[in-house]
Amino acid sequence: MDEGPDSRLWTTLRRFFSRRGECHLEEAIQEAKDGGELQNDEMSMLLNVLQLDDKQAYEIMIPRTDIVCAEIDETITEVARKFFESGHSRLPIYKETKDQIVGVLHCKELLRFFVGDEEAPTDLASVLRPPYFIPETKNVKNILLDFQSNKQHMAIVLDEYGGTAGLVTLEDVLEEIVGDIEDEYDPIRPEDIQPMDEGTYLVSGRTILEDLHEECGILLESEQVETVGGYISEQLGRVPETDESLELQGYTFLIKEADVKQIQWVIVSKPVS
Repeated sequence: MDEGPDSRLWTTLRRFFSRRGECHLEEAIQEAKDGGELQNDEMSMLLNVLQLDDKQAYEIMIPRTDIVCAEIDETITEVARKFFESGHSRLPIYKETKDQIVGVLHCKELLRFFVGDEEAPTDLASVLRPPYFIPETKNVKNILLDFQSNKQHMAIVLDEYGGTAGLVTLEDVLEEIVGDIEDEYDPIRPEDIQPMDEGTYLVSGRTILEDLHEECGILLESEQVETVGGYISEQLGRVPETDESLELQGYTFLIKEADVKQIQWVIVSKPVS
């Protein structure tokens, strides 16, 4: 029986990765582009594949605070509503806290109870699939290959203490190769850095410090945190309140939106001389 297109894709990727040390693949890809054998987008995807080995799970994961999940004690109707509102096909299920993920629920497991004659289960445990856990330092290349070999589409990312740090899906990994994959359920997300007046920016608390430096020329360095929101909280020793401000590297950081856990938006401006 012939292999399907998905199977051939995985086989090609495996062969591609296994040959990585045999030649300078980056140079070969560039030569193929220069020789007219590859288009720009094809070259970009191949180079992105090579870079998967240098990226780790924590760099591409959905952070813990953004994970849509359900508690094991919730009713079937409550969980079905979360599927409907989020547009996701799978939800992690936890017991008591997000640090105790006990399984993953696929929406089709619930759908058969709503459209078929089967009686809905009294609890979620009977229809859960085992969760797939990975460390936050696992490289993306191995995540991709593990997804294929284990027939997985979702992995729970654990921090060094065994707590839930985030979540990685097959779509997240593929986006590292082909770019953003958007569907009708994806919310429109504003840019992390939005220019306002001259020298003033609206900055998401999730913005990576390196990105702030590259786009705005503002250098904030830390060995403990990676985001603007994390850096501000680190400097203050707490999460600031909305409308609170502080001076950093000659810039004023005004907290535009924050809650008790994190900073959502900051207005960054250069003080008027």
